Amino acid sequence: MTWSDRISPAVKSIPPSGIRRFFDIAAEMKGVISLGVGEPDFVTPWHIRESCIYGLNRGYTSYSSNAGLLELREEICKSLYQDYQVTYNPRTEVLVTVGVSEGLDLAMRALLSPGDEVLIPEPCYVSYKSCVTLAGGVAVPVATTMENEFRITAGELEAFVTPHTKILLIGYPNNPTGAIMSRDDLAEIALFAKKHDLIVISDEIYAKLTYDGTHTCFASLPDMAERTIVLNGFSKAYAMTGWRIGYAASNPDFIAAMTKIHQYTMLCTPITAQVAAIEALKRGEKNVEQMTAEYNQRRRLILEGFRKMGLDCFEPKGAFYLFPSIKNTGLTSLQFAEQLLQAEKVALVPGDAFGESGEGFIRCSYATSTANIKEALLRIGRFVESIKHR
Repeated sequence: MTWSDRISPAVKSIPPSGIRRFFDIAAEMKGVISLGVGEPDFVTPWHIRESCIYGLNRGYTSYSSNAGLLELREEICKSLYQDYQVTYNPRTEVLVTVGVSEGLDLAMRALLSPGDEVLIPEPCYVSYKSCVTLAGGVAVPVATTMENEFRITAGELEAFVTPHTKILLIGYPNNPTGAIMSRDDLAEIALFAKKHDLIVISDEIYAKLTYDGTHTCFASLPDMAERTIVLNGFSKAYAMTGWRIGYAASNPDFIAAMTKIHQYTMLCTPITAQVAAIEALKRGEKNVEQMTAEYNQRRRLILEGFRKMGLDCFEPKGAFYLFPSIKNTGLTSLQFAEQLLQAEKVALVPGDAFGESGEGFIRCSYATSTANIKEALLRIGRFVESIKHR
C-alpha cells in the first residue's frame, strides 16, 4: 500500500514553505549569516515577559473563553480606535487568535465555498495562497511591479474579477517587498471592493513598522468596516513571535463564524500569551518606537549597500524587508540564493517563493544586527562581483 495515495489532493497540491527550505540547509552550516526569517532579533521587552511570569505566579494557567480574555479584547479595541479611529465591540467583533496565521486560516475556512475565488496581489506572504487552497477556494494571483513600488491598483485587479470572485486579500506593509499603500491608494481599492461587493481581508501585522507617513487601517475607510476582516498581532512590532498571539476584528457574523471553527480546533489562545499581550498594549509603545527607530537605521544601511552593488532596489517603507532585483546578474532567484549560500554563507529567500512575480528578486530581512548586515553586505558584494568575472 502506498500511504501517500491517502493524502488529501489539496494538501498534495501545495508546496512546502519556500522560506524554511534554505534555513534547514543553513542550520547545518557554520558561520552562516541569515537575512531570511522575518523574526525580530530583539527579545520581548522585560516588562512584557515579567507580566507573564506574574500571571503564572498568580495561577493564570487555565483556559480562557474561546474569543480570548475580555480585558485583552477591550485593549485591542482601544488601540484600534486610538490609532485608526475605527470602532469595534470587544464582546462580538474581536477574536484572539494563535497569531495572524490562524486568523487567516479561520477567515478563509469561514467564508469560502468550493470554487470561490480570492484575489491576491503578489509578491505576497507564502501562506496566503495555501490557506485559500486548503479552504477549498481558488487563489488568483495579481502581479504588482517594482516600477509602481509593488502597490496594487484597482485597474490591475479589475482584469481578474469573475462572477466567482468573493474575497480580496491584501497585506500592507508588505512581506516580502516592504511596500506600503497610502490612504489614497487604499481608497481606490475600497471603491473597487464595494463595486464588486467583495469581502476584504487585510493583513496588517506590520502596521506599526511604517517609516514613511502613517499606516491606514483598511477598515477605517468609508463603508469598509463591515466588509473587512482586519488581521493583526504582536509578533513583529512587539518582538513576540514565539508567543503566537494575534487577533481578528470584523462584523459580528464573520467573527462568530471564525470563532465557531476556532473553538473546535484551537479552543483558545494560551492564557499566558494573552496576559503578556495586555501588558504590551498598555505599556509597550515606547518599546515599539525604539525598535522601529533601530529598524529604520538598518533599512537605510542595507538599501545603500545593495544600491552600491549595482542591484536595482526600490526603497521599502514598511515592515523589515528589502526586495532587490538580481535580474542583471543573469541568475534566477533560486540560483542566486543557492550559490550565495554555498559561496559566501549568507542565507536569504529567493523571490519566487512569494509568487511568480517575485522571480528575479531576493528577499532580505534586516531584522538582524547592524554588524550582521554589514558583514552580509560585504559577502554579497563579493559574490555579485564574482558573477561579473565568470
